[in-house]
Amino acid sequence: MKTNKIYIPLLLSLAIAGGIFIGAKLNFKDTTQKIFATNSKKDKLNRLIDYIDYEYVDKVNTDSIVDVTVNEILENLDPHSVYIPADKYEENADDMRGNFVGIGISFYVYNDTIAVIRALDGGPAQKAGIKAGDRILYADTVKLFGKTVSRDTIVKYLKGQIGSKVKLQVARHDENDLMEFTLKRDRIPLVSVDAAYRLTDSIGYIKINRFAESTIDEFDEALNDLIDKGISSLVIDLRDNPGGYISSAEEIADHFLKNNKTIVITRNKTGEEKRSVATSNGDFEEGKLYILVNENTASASEIVAGALQDNDRAVIIGRRTFGKGLVQREMSLGDGSAVRLTIARYYTPTGRSIQRPYNNGIDDYYNEYQRRYKNGELLHADSIKVADTLRFVTPKGKVVYGGGGIIPDVFIPKDTSIENETLNYVSRNGFVAYFVFEYLEKNRNDFNNYQASDFFKTYHVPDSVTDAFINYSRFNEAHLNMTNHREVLKRALKAHIAQQLFGINAFEIIINEDDPMLKKVQELDSLRLKN
Repeated sequence: MKTNKIYIPLLLSLAIAGGIFIGAKLNFKDTTQKIFATNSKKDKLNRLIDYIDYEYVDKVNTDSIVDVTVNEILENLDPHSVYIPADKYEENADDMRGNFVGIGISFYVYNDTIAVIRALDGGPAQKAGIKAGDRILYADTVKLFGKTVSRDTIVKYLKGQIGSKVKLQVARHDENDLMEFTLKRDRIPLVSVDAAYRLTDSIGYIKINRFAESTIDEFDEALNDLIDKGISSLVIDLRDNPGGYISSAEEIADHFLKNNKTIVITRNKTGEEKRSVATSNGDFEEGKLYILVNENTASASEIVAGALQDNDRAVIIGRRTFGKGLVQREMSLGDGSAVRLTIARYYTPTGRSIQRPYNNGIDDYYNEYQRRYKNGELLHADSIKVADTLRFVTPKGKVVYGGGGIIPDVFIPKDTSIENETLNYVSRNGFVAYFVFEYLEKNRNDFNNYQASDFFKTYHVPDSVTDAFINYSRFNEAHLNMTNHREVLKRALKAHIAQQLFGINAFEIIINEDDPMLKKVQELDSLRLKN
């Protein structure tokens, strides 16, 4: 296919990856009073806003003007200093805390009604008896259906204070009358470890989707379970992981490095340097380690990959990572909004910065994927451009490079056919999941007797379901030839059915069955054991 075609969905996902911040633990020496001292520049801006408020001929929402001004200021600094409006702050905070207070369901707004996809394990909804397929119609007499009800309104009434109660009225397809459930809201984890299971008897696999406050606890539980099962090798999947808290990344890396090994170095505008080092508390300091990365692996994920590569501790497999080496700190603006401001750069243990250039503006910065696509580096390792001036050497003599991402030790090309790109996109963005939900609505009883282990082994997606999805997605109308991708499509459909029946871990087990990077892991590990 022609290499000048760019797929917008992939660029969007890359842009999202770039927007996530790394929470730092650096300390300002200046006091708040000194940082925000009055000067003529600030007076000028404040006076202009006052003039518009009190003197301008038309009524103007000056809050929106301030928001635009703040965004424009930050855009002139770097691509990762961002503004969080007050109405988005709590959502962002929940994501980084790794939990929220609610009733514990995943749902679609389906035909103007809340349709439960799955009640989350251990949550209030599951404990009360809410089931997949239920329709939640009322919360404390507030109507939650109809075209005028927004998703934000729905979330508002399902979330609340911890311990508070909500009475739900629920329609169930095999019940004539509405059912009533009274639930006590509780903390619901936002899972950051998507999957943890054994690839083989000796190889464990853990996938991390971001680095939140709760990530280390999830990871510890997953790792210890795999160690108890006797693994000698471990895969950590950081593909499409946009980052998060630097402290969480440090704690993950610490599991694999011996005492006093450097994890990451941060340096602020004054040149003050902070070096994070491993402790003696690592749970997997001896086993073989493989790290999977791709072009959307960013930020805190790159800290983990860089620390383990520079210490000769892991084999990095995949494609060059995003290239974000800036550290942000969140600061309140006093009205419920906040700014995440870049306050330092980070460096890997050998001293390399992996931050890619941003001096040509944000648009140019986020067009990096286009350049990588066009220059062929997604297909060929020797197309990755490196600078000899950014050459570094690890303690065991391996050459590594700075200046725009972590370059893997073992390169795995990307399947850039339009059919595969499209299939990956519709699989990951919810489109397949929506089709599967409709399919299960009609056929849920067919799966009542399945356990996850039986489903993995014995369930096969019928051709009729595959054909129905091709028609549903209009692949044929788009002139996409799915002939050579039908098995991949069946795997995606099976994985989404498993997710809605059994959870995200089941999804990853199935979707990874024919994964090229995991095949390479097994090949390398087999060779290692033979030698």
